Amino acid sequence: MDKVLTDSERPPDPTPPGLAPYAADPARARRQHDEQVIGIRAQKSLHRSEFQRDRDRIIHSAAFRRLEYKTQVFINHEGDHFRTRLTHSLEVAQIARSVARHLRLNEDLTEAIALAHDLGHTPFGHAGQDALNQCMSGHGGFEHNLQSLRVVDQLEQRYAAFDGLNLCFETREGILKHCSRNQARLLGEVGQRFLDGGQPGLEAQLANLADEIAYNNHDIEDGLRAGLLQPEALMELALVAEAVRGIQAQYGELPRRRWVGELQRRLIDAMVSDLIDTSAAALQRSAPASMAAVRRSPAIFAFSPAMHAQVVEMKQFLRRHLYRHPAVSSKMAEAHRVLTDLFRHFHAHPGDLPEEHRVRFEEQGERALADYLAGMTDRFALKEARRLGIAIDLLA
Repeated sequence: MDKVLTDSERPPDPTPPGLAPYAADPARARRQHDEQVIGIRAQKSLHRSEFQRDRDRIIHSAAFRRLEYKTQVFINHEGDHFRTRLTHSLEVAQIARSVARHLRLNEDLTEAIALAHDLGHTPFGHAGQDALNQCMSGHGGFEHNLQSLRVVDQLEQRYAAFDGLNLCFETREGILKHCSRNQARLLGEVGQRFLDGGQPGLEAQLANLADEIAYNNHDIEDGLRAGLLQPEALMELALVAEAVRGIQAQYGELPRRRWVGELQRRLIDAMVSDLIDTSAAALQRSAPASMAAVRRSPAIFAFSPAMHAQVVEMKQFLRRHLYRHPAVSSKMAEAHRVLTDLFRHFHAHPGDLPEEHRVRFEEQGERALADYLAGMTDRFALKEARRLGIAIDLLA
Protein backbone atom coordinates (compact mmCIF):
# COMPACT_ATOMS: atom_id res chain seq x y z
CA MET A 1 0.00 0.00 0.00
CA ASP A 2 1.07 3.57 -0.53
CA LYS A 3 2.85 5.25 2.33
CA VAL A 4 1.05 8.04 4.20
CA LEU A 5 3.27 11.08 3.76
CA THR A 6 4.05 13.41 6.63
CA ASP A 7 3.92 17.18 6.20
CA SER A 8 7.69 17.35 5.79
CA GLU A 9 7.60 14.76 3.01
CA ARG A 10 4.84 16.43 1.02
CA PRO A 11 5.49 19.00 -1.68
CA PRO A 12 4.69 22.54 -0.54
CA ASP A 13 1.39 22.85 -2.41
CA PRO A 14 -0.65 25.91 -1.48
CA THR A 15 -4.03 25.42 0.16
CA PRO A 16 -6.73 25.38 -2.56
CA PRO A 17 -8.81 28.56 -2.66
CA GLY A 18 -11.62 28.59 -0.14
CA LEU A 19 -10.37 25.64 1.91
CA ALA A 20 -9.00 25.93 5.43
CA PRO A 21 -5.39 24.74 5.93
CA TYR A 22 -6.66 21.73 7.91
CA ALA A 23 -9.00 20.60 5.10
CA ALA A 24 -8.12 17.72 2.79
CA ASP A 25 -6.30 18.86 -0.33
CA PRO A 26 -7.30 16.88 -3.45
CA ALA A 27 -3.95 17.68 -5.06
CA ARG A 28 -2.28 15.51 -2.41
CA ALA A 29 -4.76 12.64 -2.62
CA ARG A 30 -3.33 9.15 -3.24
CA ARG A 31 -5.10 6.14 -4.65
CA GLN A 32 -4.39 2.50 -3.88
CA HIS A 33 -3.09 2.09 -7.43
CA ASP A 34 -1.39 4.89 -9.35
CA GLU A 35 -3.58 5.14 -12.42
CA GLN A 36 -0.97 7.00 -14.41
CA VAL A 37 1.52 4.19 -13.82
CA ILE A 38 -0.88 1.40 -14.83
CA GLY A 39 -2.01 3.37 -17.86
CA ILE A 40 -5.62 4.23 -17.04
CA ARG A 41 -4.97 7.96 -17.09
CA ALA A 42 -2.17 9.88 -18.70
CA GLN A 43 -2.56 12.81 -16.32
CA LYS A 44 -4.70 14.19 -13.51
CA SER A 45 -8.21 15.17 -14.52
CA LEU A 46 -8.55 18.77 -15.63
CA HIS A 47 -12.26 18.86 -14.90
CA ARG A 48 -12.73 17.00 -11.62
CA SER A 49 -10.73 16.82 -8.42
CA GLU A 50 -9.65 13.44 -7.07
CA PHE A 51 -12.38 13.53 -4.42
CA GLN A 52 -15.00 14.39 -7.04
CA ARG A 53 -13.84 11.34 -8.96
CA ASP A 54 -14.28 9.26 -5.78
CA ARG A 55 -17.81 10.56 -5.29
CA ASP A 56 -18.71 9.76 -8.89
CA ARG A 57 -17.25 6.25 -8.70
CA ILE A 58 -19.29 5.57 -5.56
CA ILE A 59 -22.53 6.83 -7.11
CA HIS A 60 -22.01 4.69 -10.23
CA SER A 61 -21.20 1.54 -8.24
CA ALA A 62 -23.55 -1.44 -8.10
CA ALA A 63 -23.30 -1.48 -4.30
CA PHE A 64 -24.64 2.08 -4.13
CA ARG A 65 -27.63 1.25 -6.32
CA ARG A 66 -28.47 -1.76 -4.16
CA LEU A 67 -28.88 0.50 -1.11
CA GLU A 68 -32.29 1.48 -2.53
CA TYR A 69 -33.62 -1.93 -1.49
CA LYS A 70 -31.86 -2.36 1.86
CA THR A 71 -33.55 -1.81 5.21
CA GLN A 72 -32.90 1.19 7.42
CA VAL A 73 -35.41 0.33 10.18
CA PHE A 74 -38.47 -0.90 8.30
CA ILE A 75 -38.28 -3.76 5.77
CA ASN A 76 -38.02 -2.30 2.28
CA HIS A 77 -41.47 -3.32 1.03
CA GLU A 78 -43.38 -2.03 4.10
CA GLY A 79 -43.95 1.48 2.73
CA ASP A 80 -42.83 3.81 -0.03
CA HIS A 81 -41.90 6.67 2.29
CA PHE A 82 -39.78 4.90 4.91
CA ARG A 83 -36.03 5.44 4.73
CA THR A 84 -33.83 2.94 2.97
CA ARG A 85 -30.05 2.78 3.17
CA LEU A 86 -29.94 4.84 -0.02
CA THR A 87 -32.13 7.70 1.17
CA HIS A 88 -30.34 7.64 4.51
CA SER A 89 -26.95 7.96 2.78
CA LEU A 90 -28.20 10.90 0.71
CA GLU A 91 -29.48 12.63 3.84
CA VAL A 92 -26.16 12.09 5.62
CA ALA A 93 -24.34 13.58 2.63
CA GLN A 94 -26.64 16.62 2.60
CA ILE A 95 -26.08 17.35 6.30
CA ALA A 96 -22.35 16.71 6.15
CA ARG A 97 -21.77 18.81 3.06
CA SER A 98 -23.64 21.79 4.54
CA VAL A 99 -21.44 21.74 7.64
CA ALA A 100 -18.29 21.23 5.57
CA ARG A 101 -19.02 24.33 3.54
CA HIS A 102 -19.56 26.41 6.66
CA LEU A 103 -16.26 25.28 8.21
CA ARG A 104 -14.28 25.42 4.95
CA LEU A 105 -13.63 21.70 4.75
CA ASN A 106 -13.49 19.74 1.52
CA GLU A 107 -17.13 19.25 0.53
CA ASP A 108 -16.40 16.67 -2.16
CA LEU A 109 -14.47 14.39 0.19
CA THR A 110 -17.12 14.80 2.88
CA GLU A 111 -19.83 13.87 0.41
CA ALA A 112 -17.92 10.84 -0.89
CA ILE A 113 -17.43 9.45 2.62
CA ALA A 114 -21.08 10.01 3.51
CA LEU A 115 -22.35 8.33 0.35
CA ALA A 116 -20.07 5.30 0.82
CA HIS A 117 -20.37 4.73 4.58
CA ASP A 118 -23.13 2.07 4.32
CA LEU A 119 -22.09 0.31 1.10
CA GLY A 120 -21.25 -2.85 3.06
CA HIS A 121 -24.49 -3.03 5.00
CA THR A 122 -26.42 -6.29 4.86
CA PRO A 123 -30.07 -6.78 3.91
CA PHE A 124 -32.49 -6.34 6.82
CA GLY A 125 -30.42 -3.71 8.65
CA HIS A 126 -28.66 -4.58 11.88
CA ALA A 127 -30.52 -7.89 12.13
CA GLY A 128 -28.72 -8.99 8.97
CA GLN A 129 -25.37 -7.82 10.31
CA ASP A 130 -25.91 -9.67 13.59
CA ALA A 131 -26.86 -12.84 11.72
CA LEU A 132 -23.77 -12.75 9.50
CA ASN A 133 -21.53 -11.91 12.44
CA GLN A 134 -22.77 -15.02 14.25
CA CYS A 135 -22.42 -17.18 11.16
CA MET A 136 -18.86 -15.87 10.69
CA SER A 137 -17.89 -16.17 14.36
CA GLY A 138 -15.22 -18.76 13.61
CA HIS A 139 -14.06 -17.04 10.46
CA GLY A 140 -13.17 -13.48 11.46
CA GLY A 141 -16.69 -12.20 12.18
CA PHE A 142 -18.61 -9.67 10.14
CA GLU A 143 -18.91 -5.90 10.60
CA HIS A 144 -20.65 -3.71 8.04
CA ASN A 145 -18.15 -0.89 8.46
CA LEU A 146 -15.26 -3.14 7.45
CA GLN A 147 -17.43 -4.58 4.70
CA SER A 148 -17.95 -1.11 3.23
CA LEU A 149 -14.19 -0.76 2.90
CA ARG A 150 -14.01 -4.26 1.43
CA VAL A 151 -16.61 -3.29 -1.18
CA VAL A 152 -14.67 -0.27 -2.43
CA ASP A 153 -11.25 -1.94 -2.13
CA GLN A 154 -12.01 -5.36 -3.61
CA LEU A 155 -15.57 -6.38 -4.42
CA GLU A 156 -16.73 -3.81 -6.97
CA GLN A 157 -15.70 -4.91 -10.47
CA ARG A 158 -15.85 -1.98 -12.88
CA TYR A 159 -12.25 -1.69 -14.07
CA ALA A 160 -10.09 -4.03 -16.11
CA ALA A 161 -6.87 -3.05 -14.36
CA PHE A 162 -7.85 -3.58 -10.70
CA ASP A 163 -10.52 -4.78 -8.29
CA GLY A 164 -12.58 -2.28 -6.33
CA LEU A 165 -13.02 1.41 -7.05
CA ASN A 166 -9.43 2.50 -6.33
CA LEU A 167 -10.55 5.33 -4.08
CA CYS A 168 -8.27 7.86 -2.41
CA PHE A 169 -6.76 7.12 0.99
CA GLU A 170 -8.71 9.98 2.58
CA THR A 171 -12.03 8.56 1.40
CA ARG A 172 -11.14 5.05 2.51
CA GLU A 173 -10.10 6.15 5.99
CA GLY A 174 -13.38 8.02 6.35
CA ILE A 175 -15.35 4.91 5.44
CA LEU A 176 -13.51 2.96 8.15
CA LYS A 177 -15.08 4.61 11.20
CA HIS A 178 -14.02 1.99 13.75
CA CYS A 179 -11.89 -1.13 13.74
CA SER A 180 -10.42 -3.62 16.22
CA ARG A 181 -6.66 -3.69 16.63
CA ASN A 182 -6.51 -7.21 15.23
CA GLN A 183 -8.37 -6.15 12.10
CA ALA A 184 -6.36 -2.93 11.83
CA ARG A 185 -3.12 -4.90 11.58
CA LEU A 186 -4.44 -6.51 8.41
CA LEU A 187 -5.37 -3.26 6.68
CA GLY A 188 -2.02 -1.54 6.21
CA GLU A 189 -1.91 2.26 6.34
CA VAL A 190 -5.68 2.75 6.36
CA GLY A 191 -5.84 0.87 9.68
CA GLN A 192 -2.72 2.39 11.23
CA ARG A 193 -4.51 5.10 13.20
CA PHE A 194 -6.32 2.46 15.25
CA LEU A 195 -2.92 1.13 16.34
CA ASP A 196 -1.36 4.56 16.93
CA GLY A 197 -4.36 6.20 18.61
CA GLY A 198 -4.59 8.87 15.90
CA GLN A 199 -7.61 10.52 14.32
CA PRO A 200 -8.93 10.62 10.77
CA GLY A 201 -9.27 13.88 8.87
CA LEU A 202 -11.97 16.36 9.78
CA GLU A 203 -14.11 15.38 6.79
CA ALA A 204 -14.27 11.84 8.19
CA GLN A 205 -15.03 13.08 11.70
CA LEU A 206 -17.83 15.24 10.29
CA ALA A 207 -19.39 12.45 8.20
CA ASN A 208 -19.55 10.23 11.29
CA LEU A 209 -21.50 12.82 13.29
CA ALA A 210 -23.73 13.68 10.33
CA ASP A 211 -24.65 9.99 10.26
CA GLU A 212 -25.79 10.24 13.90
CA ILE A 213 -27.85 13.35 13.22
CA ALA A 214 -29.54 11.75 10.20
CA TYR A 215 -30.46 8.37 11.61
CA ASN A 216 -31.63 9.61 15.02
CA ASN A 217 -33.97 12.22 13.57
CA HIS A 218 -35.18 10.26 10.59
CA ASP A 219 -35.86 7.16 12.67
CA ILE A 220 -38.10 9.36 14.81
CA GLU A 221 -39.96 10.53 11.70
CA ASP A 222 -40.35 6.99 10.35
CA GLY A 223 -41.45 5.75 13.77
CA LEU A 224 -44.12 8.45 13.94
CA ARG A 225 -45.22 7.72 10.36
CA ALA A 226 -45.55 4.01 11.19
CA GLY A 227 -47.56 4.75 14.33
CA LEU A 228 -45.01 2.98 16.53
CA LEU A 229 -43.93 6.20 18.25
CA GLN A 230 -46.47 8.56 19.80
CA PRO A 231 -45.91 12.34 20.08
CA GLU A 232 -46.81 12.25 23.79
CA ALA A 233 -44.06 9.71 24.52
CA LEU A 234 -41.49 11.79 22.64
CA MET A 235 -42.07 14.65 25.06
CA GLU A 236 -39.83 12.90 27.60
CA LEU A 237 -36.92 13.97 25.40
CA ALA A 238 -35.79 17.46 26.39
CA LEU A 239 -34.75 18.38 22.85
CA VAL A 240 -38.12 17.31 21.45
CA ALA A 241 -40.07 19.08 24.19
CA GLU A 242 -38.24 22.33 23.46
CA ALA A 243 -38.94 22.02 19.73
CA VAL A 244 -42.62 21.24 20.34
CA ARG A 245 -43.03 24.30 22.56
CA GLY A 246 -41.55 26.40 19.79
CA ILE A 247 -43.92 24.92 17.21
CA GLN A 248 -46.96 25.51 19.41
CA ALA A 249 -45.93 29.07 20.20
CA GLN A 250 -45.47 29.93 16.52
CA TYR A 251 -48.21 27.90 14.82
CA GLY A 252 -50.57 26.51 17.45
CA GLU A 253 -52.08 23.21 16.34
CA LEU A 254 -50.87 21.75 13.06
CA PRO A 255 -52.00 18.77 10.95
CA ARG A 256 -49.97 15.65 11.80
CA ARG A 257 -47.86 15.66 8.63
CA ARG A 258 -46.87 19.31 8.95
CA TRP A 259 -46.20 18.89 12.67
CA VAL A 260 -43.83 15.98 12.05
CA GLY A 261 -42.03 17.89 9.31
CA GLU A 262 -41.62 20.98 11.46
CA LEU A 263 -40.38 18.88 14.38
CA GLN A 264 -37.74 17.24 12.16
CA ARG A 265 -36.59 20.58 10.79
CA ARG A 266 -36.12 22.04 14.26
CA LEU A 267 -34.38 18.98 15.72
CA ILE A 268 -31.91 18.72 12.86
CA ASP A 269 -31.25 22.46 12.91
CA ALA A 270 -30.55 22.35 16.66
CA MET A 271 -28.08 19.47 16.30
CA VAL A 272 -26.33 20.88 13.24
CA SER A 273 -26.03 24.35 14.77
CA ASP A 274 -24.57 22.89 17.95
CA LEU A 275 -22.11 20.78 15.97
CA ILE A 276 -20.96 23.79 13.95
CA ASP A 277 -20.58 26.10 16.94
CA THR A 278 -18.82 23.52 19.13
CA SER A 279 -16.48 22.34 16.39
CA ALA A 280 -15.66 25.87 15.23
CA ALA A 281 -14.67 26.78 18.79
CA ALA A 282 -12.52 23.64 19.03
CA LEU A 283 -10.82 24.50 15.75
CA GLN A 284 -10.10 27.99 17.00
CA ARG A 285 -8.56 26.64 20.20
CA SER A 286 -6.43 23.94 18.59
CA ALA A 287 -5.68 25.87 15.37
CA PRO A 288 -4.38 22.84 13.41
CA ALA A 289 -2.05 24.02 10.67
CA SER A 290 -2.61 21.00 8.43
CA MET A 291 -4.47 17.74 8.03
CA ALA A 292 -1.47 15.98 9.56
CA ALA A 293 -1.90 18.11 12.70
CA VAL A 294 -5.56 17.06 12.84
CA ARG A 295 -4.52 13.40 12.77
CA ARG A 296 -2.20 13.95 15.77
CA SER A 297 -4.84 15.81 17.82
CA PRO A 298 -7.72 14.43 19.89
CA ALA A 299 -11.02 14.38 18.04
CA ILE A 300 -11.99 17.96 17.14
CA PHE A 301 -15.49 17.56 15.79
CA ALA A 302 -18.06 17.01 18.54
CA PHE A 303 -21.35 18.11 20.03
CA SER A 304 -21.36 20.26 23.13
CA PRO A 305 -21.63 18.27 26.40
CA ALA A 306 -25.28 19.30 26.76
CA MET A 307 -26.18 18.29 23.21
CA HIS A 308 -24.18 15.07 23.50
CA ALA A 309 -26.27 14.13 26.54
CA GLN A 310 -29.47 14.84 24.60
CA VAL A 311 -28.28 12.76 21.64
CA VAL A 312 -27.53 9.85 23.96
CA GLU A 313 -30.97 10.26 25.52
CA MET A 314 -32.54 10.15 22.05
CA LYS A 315 -30.65 6.98 21.12
CA GLN A 316 -31.75 5.25 24.31
CA PHE A 317 -35.35 6.31 23.71
CA LEU A 318 -35.31 4.92 20.16
CA ARG A 319 -33.79 1.68 21.35
CA ARG A 320 -36.54 1.19 23.95
CA HIS A 321 -39.53 2.41 21.98
CA LEU A 322 -38.74 1.76 18.30
CA TYR A 323 -35.95 -0.75 17.68
CA ARG A 324 -37.32 -3.07 20.38
CA HIS A 325 -40.98 -2.46 19.57
CA PRO A 326 -42.69 -5.84 19.06
CA ALA A 327 -43.74 -4.89 15.52
CA VAL A 328 -40.08 -4.22 14.62
CA SER A 329 -38.30 -6.82 16.73
CA SER A 330 -40.50 -9.69 15.53
CA LYS A 331 -39.67 -8.93 11.90
CA MET A 332 -36.00 -8.43 12.69
CA ALA A 333 -35.94 -11.80 14.46
CA GLU A 334 -37.32 -13.46 11.35
CA ALA A 335 -34.90 -11.53 9.13
CA HIS A 336 -32.06 -12.82 11.35
CA ARG A 337 -33.34 -16.38 10.90
CA VAL A 338 -33.76 -16.06 7.12
CA LEU A 339 -30.22 -14.78 6.57
CA THR A 340 -28.83 -17.43 8.94
CA ASP A 341 -30.71 -20.13 7.04
CA LEU A 342 -29.39 -18.80 3.72
CA PHE A 343 -25.82 -18.93 5.03
CA ARG A 344 -26.24 -22.47 6.33
CA HIS A 345 -27.90 -23.67 3.13
CA PHE A 346 -25.26 -22.28 0.80
CA HIS A 347 -22.48 -23.49 3.09
CA ALA A 348 -23.89 -27.04 2.93
CA HIS A 349 -24.93 -26.84 -0.74
CA PRO A 350 -22.49 -24.54 -2.58
CA GLY A 351 -23.82 -25.90 -5.87
CA ASP A 352 -26.90 -23.73 -5.28
CA LEU A 353 -24.75 -20.59 -5.45
CA PRO A 354 -24.41 -18.67 -8.72
CA GLU A 355 -21.33 -19.94 -10.56
CA GLU A 356 -19.17 -16.88 -9.82
CA HIS A 357 -19.89 -17.06 -6.10
CA ARG A 358 -19.51 -20.84 -5.97
CA VAL A 359 -16.00 -20.52 -7.38
CA ARG A 360 -15.14 -17.75 -4.90
CA PHE A 361 -16.50 -19.86 -2.03
CA GLU A 362 -14.30 -22.80 -3.09
CA GLU A 363 -11.28 -20.51 -3.27
CA GLN A 364 -11.87 -18.19 -0.31
CA GLY A 365 -14.25 -20.08 1.97
CA GLU A 366 -16.78 -18.47 4.28
CA ARG A 367 -15.68 -14.88 3.63
CA ALA A 368 -16.81 -15.17 0.02
CA LEU A 369 -20.18 -16.46 1.21
CA ALA A 370 -20.51 -13.49 3.59
CA ASP A 371 -19.68 -11.16 0.70
CA TYR A 372 -22.48 -12.67 -1.39
CA LEU A 373 -25.09 -12.47 1.36
CA ALA A 374 -24.08 -8.98 2.49
CA GLY A 375 -24.47 -7.72 -1.05
CA MET A 376 -28.06 -8.91 -1.29
CA THR A 377 -30.98 -6.52 -1.13
CA ASP A 378 -33.93 -7.30 1.14
CA ARG A 379 -36.07 -8.44 -1.76
CA PHE A 380 -33.35 -10.57 -3.38
CA ALA A 381 -32.65 -12.32 -0.07
CA LEU A 382 -36.36 -13.13 0.23
CA LYS A 383 -36.44 -14.30 -3.40
CA GLU A 384 -33.51 -16.63 -2.76
CA ALA A 385 -35.12 -17.93 0.43
CA ARG A 386 -38.30 -18.79 -1.49
CA ARG A 387 -36.29 -20.48 -4.24
CA LEU A 388 -34.52 -22.66 -1.70
CA GLY A 389 -37.66 -23.49 0.29
CA ILE A 390 -36.72 -21.48 3.37
CA ALA A 391 -39.85 -20.55 5.34
CA ILE A 392 -40.92 -16.90 5.31
CA ASP A 393 -43.81 -15.54 7.32
CA LEU A 394 -43.65 -12.02 8.75
CA LEU A 395 -41.40 -10.75 5.97
CA ALA A 396 -43.71 -11.80 3.16
